[in-house]
Amino acid sequence: MKTKLSLAVASALLAAASSANAGITIPAGDWTLDIGGVVNAYYTHTRTSGDNVSVIGGVTDTASGDDSQSNITTGLLPNYLSVSGKTRQNDLDVGFTISINPGASTTQSGIQNSPNNQENRQAFLTFGDASWGSIKLGKDLGIFASDAILNDMTLLGVGSAAGGLAGNTTTLGRIGTGFIYADWKSQIAYTSPNWNGFSFTAGVTQGWNAQEALDTAVGAGISQGSQSRSGSTPAFEAKASYEWTGDVAGKVWVSGITQKVKDLTDFVNGGALTDDRATGFDIGATVNVAGFGLTGYYGNGDGLGTIIQLRDGFDASGKSRDSDDWYVQGTYTIPGAGTKLGVAYGKSTLDGNSAATDYLDDWKHSMWTVGVYHPLTKHLNLVAEYSSAKDEVNFNSSVPAGSDVDGKSKTVSLGAILFF
Repeated sequence: MKTKLSLAVASALLAAASSANAGITIPAGDWTLDIGGVVNAYYTHTRTSGDNVSVIGGVTDTASGDDSQSNITTGLLPNYLSVSGKTRQNDLDVGFTISINPGASTTQSGIQNSPNNQENRQAFLTFGDASWGSIKLGKDLGIFASDAILNDMTLLGVGSAAGGLAGNTTTLGRIGTGFIYADWKSQIAYTSPNWNGFSFTAGVTQGWNAQEALDTAVGAGISQGSQSRSGSTPAFEAKASYEWTGDVAGKVWVSGITQKVKDLTDFVNGGALTDDRATGFDIGATVNVAGFGLTGYYGNGDGLGTIIQLRDGFDASGKSRDSDDWYVQGTYTIPGAGTKLGVAYGKSTLDGNSAATDYLDDWKHSMWTVGVYHPLTKHLNLVAEYSSAKDEVNFNSSVPAGSDVDGKSKTVSLGAILFF
C-alpha cells in the first residue's frame, strides 16, 4: 500500500513548521542539520474571455478578450530547498532555517534568472524551550491569514493565474479568491507551548506601504498608496488555534493584524497627507472524519486591500475600504489508494466608499476548483486540477460608462509535486 502524502506535509514545508518532514538528516557536531524541499512542475492550458484584468493585478489570466495559452510552470508552492539546523545549548532549543526558491518556468530565450524567477522566502533563527515556548527572529510566513493558505487544497497544485504568472516562482492558488496572502515577512514572534491542542503566536512584523493597482486600469485618482509605511511603529499580528485528533479530527483558528499606514495623499482635499490604520481578522475551521474533509474560512479587512496586503485598501481621499474573503472546501480520500478528490469555491470582495470620495463600487474575485491528488509514491504526488476564476471591477456613475472590467479564465493543470 502506498503511503498517503497529505496536505499537512505541504503545509509544514511551506511554514517550515516541522523539521520532521526533512528528507535528509546530517549530524554535525553539536548540531543536527535537516535538508528538505519541494520540486514541482505542471502543464497548464488557460482559456480566457472578457476584459484585460492583468493590468490591475487581477486573479484571472485575461490579456485582451478571448485567448488561450499553454505553459509549463511551477504551482502555488515554489520549488524549495531548505536547510535547517537545531541544537540544545544552555537549556535552550536553538535552531535556524534558510531557504531558496527557484522557479520552474521560463518564458524568454536566453533568460534563466529573471527578477521574478528566484525568491528567498525564509531566513530566521529560533530559541526556546518546551516549558515556555519559542521566539523567532527573521523572515518567515506571516502570522495573520497563514492558516487560510495552509489549508487550501491548491497548495498541492496550481489554482489561478497559471498564464499571467508564467515565468514567476509560483501561481496564485486561491490567493485573492477566498483569502488574502499571508506573505513572507520580517518578524519577531513568540509561540506558546502546545497546551493539549491549544497554542498561540503573537509578534511584530515589518510595516509595508499601501499600494494602488486600480489606478493602472482607469487612470489616477482611484486608490491611494503611501511612501512612509507604518512610521515609528511596526505591524502587529497574532493567531490562536485549537487542534484535536481522534475519529473526528480537526482544527479551529482565529488571527488578526493591525498596522498604521502613514502619509496617504488626500487628492480630494488638495493633496494633504493623512494617516490611517489597516486592520483585519479571520476565523476558520477544518474537520476530518472517515476520509471526508470539510474546511470553512472567513476573513474581514479595513484598509487591508485585496489579493495581497495593502493593495487598493485606501481610496483617493486616503479613506480605508472594507474587504471580505471566504471559501469552503470539501475533500474525500479514497481508502487504500490514498487519492484525494476535492472541490472548493471562494470569493474575495473589496467594497468602495461613498461616491463623493471613491469612484470604486466594488471589486470581486471568485474561483471554483476541482482537483485530484494521487500519491504515486511516499513522496511523489500526481495532480490534476480544473479552476474557473472570475474578476469583476465595478465603478460608480462618476466614472465614464464602459470603464467596468469583467474577465474570466478557465485553467486545466496536469503535473507532479515531489517532497524530500
